[in-house]
Amino acid sequence: MSRVTILVYDGFQILDATGPAAAFEIAGHFGAPYSVRLAALQGGRVTSSGGIVVETVPLAEALQCELLLIPGADKPLKAARQPELLAAIVDAARSGRRVASVCSGAFILGAAGLLEGRRAATHWAAVAELKRRHPGTAVDAESIFVEDRGVWTSAGVAAGIDLALALIGRDHGDEIARKVAQKMVVYHRRPGTQSQHSALLDMVTPDNRFAPLLAWARGRLSEPLSVERLAEKAALSVRQFTRAFTEATGVSPAKAIERLRVEAARASIEAGADSLEEVARRTGFGNGDRMRRAFVRITGQPPMVARTRRAGG
Repeated sequence: MSRVTILVYDGFQILDATGPAAAFEIAGHFGAPYSVRLAALQGGRVTSSGGIVVETVPLAEALQCELLLIPGADKPLKAARQPELLAAIVDAARSGRRVASVCSGAFILGAAGLLEGRRAATHWAAVAELKRRHPGTAVDAESIFVEDRGVWTSAGVAAGIDLALALIGRDHGDEIARKVAQKMVVYHRRPGTQSQHSALLDMVTPDNRFAPLLAWARGRLSEPLSVERLAEKAALSVRQFTRAFTEATGVSPAKAIERLRVEAARASIEAGADSLEEVARRTGFGNGDRMRRAFVRITGQPPMVARTRRAGG
């Protein structure tokens, strides 16, 4: 029986806590039992950000655990200013327990000093603030979760389930994690390095007139996708199309296609594709050198970084 303590505080995000808790509960259905407790510094009733009230045990009674998980909140810094709470988190980490956070719970780990010199993830909207408050932390603006020497951090809300599935996989094997994901009707263990962002969603809103065109293009990345071909598909002249597309998406047609290709290539590399040259051909770059230059322009890093990060978990 693996013991999990989820440390909550006033204003915590309910799904940050209950999403992982559900994953650990369901793992028990497949012979991988976890015992999950909600704890607060003093125990008693704690109100989440949505007004849902939960009963908790005092933290001191729940520190005998294998994992201490801290959910996020819209305003986590109030909890991050409680010395007794931070000291308990530090003690848990020093005693060899795994410590994890979901979303802005990373600010609490940072206040406890546990992110210094480590890589960490948080919700994309909180990345800049986490960097500012903790310059000694290598904040990963892309990944949905990160593990660095026993400290796990994840992006927002649903990424907490991905983190829990990764922990279950680490503890009990990939097959158990797969069964839990199936039971929860979620993707089977998205890799931690999967980006929090979608190039398509970043460029268009649902009512954007060019959303169908970009979705069509994303399904044909191996084919030539010139401005002329895109304009023809949109039933506009090249000049009209280029002007309207740039106004609607904020990027030129060529840059939009490049972003879609980089996103597809990175996903393929992180999924374990054997050959970068093959990935380059399949995603329309033509060759690895052209793909490398596009990666550097779009992500600031060459494609080999995606492979290295995948190998490192």
